[in-house]
Amino acid sequence: MADLDDPMTDPFDVARLAAQYLAEVTGVAQHDVALVLGSGWGGAADLLGETVAEVPSHEVPGFMAPAVVGHVGTIRSIRIAAPDAAPDAPARHALVLGSRTHLYEGKGVRPVVHGVRTAAVAGARTVVLTNGCGGLNPAWGPGTPVLIRDHINLTATSPLEGATFVDLTDLYSPRLRDLARTVDPSLDEGVYVQFRGPHYETPAEVRMAGRLGGDLVGMSTTLEAIAARHAGLEVLGLSLVTNLAAGITGEPLSHGEVIEAGREAGPRISALLAKIVQAL
Repeated sequence: MADLDDPMTDPFDVARLAAQYLAEVTGVAQHDVALVLGSGWGGAADLLGETVAEVPSHEVPGFMAPAVVGHVGTIRSIRIAAPDAAPDAPARHALVLGSRTHLYEGKGVRPVVHGVRTAAVAGARTVVLTNGCGGLNPAWGPGTPVLIRDHINLTATSPLEGATFVDLTDLYSPRLRDLARTVDPSLDEGVYVQFRGPHYETPAEVRMAGRLGGDLVGMSTTLEAIAARHAGLEVLGLSLVTNLAAGITGEPLSHGEVIEAGREAGPRISALLAKIVQAL
């Protein structure tokens, strides 16, 4: 079997194996949209429509069990419920990735972006990337969903290998952001800054992110978005502000705070995400 850890292996070969496996076990030949559900967003899967199949992540080639509390260790195939305005629309299917591999886990970049590459090979043309993050804007309290307009990648790495040049202008689709605002006109948008983690940012690093133009700080998403663009996917990014970033309130940060904010906001943001996906 092709191995993501082998530098001689084409990572898309492993993605093809994963997509083939998912097609076989789910009975769905093609998925139309993919979702990566970060902290706080997991409940959206239950609201999207009918679950066709659910597979433990670690059984799919190239995937691993989640290493972070708050992430679900399964991949689901869901028949998306048609919006009320189009009850007779053709059936569409979502590939829902309940767990992601983070760069700070030390497993390399390829596993981090394996999910979006698999989704592209499985037929998806759109990917929705979600996360829980720290916010720099005091007006965005814990529980605020924010559209990602752009990002700053401070991980000092890329998912692309060799002389692979990809244009990242409008990486986070303006069309999809406009569509999301038809579902919720109150949605703000901002620039997401990814640090490597797993430690939280220092107050000085948060101030630096703000001076660079950042509005949100976290430890995921940007590498997945780059890989998704390379694979031909249209990208929508959504962050859940789980806490104000370090130094803004003077209070210490904790992962428990992130989990609790996600739990409290979960029903509301999950319903929002489901409506957005159904409208795609």
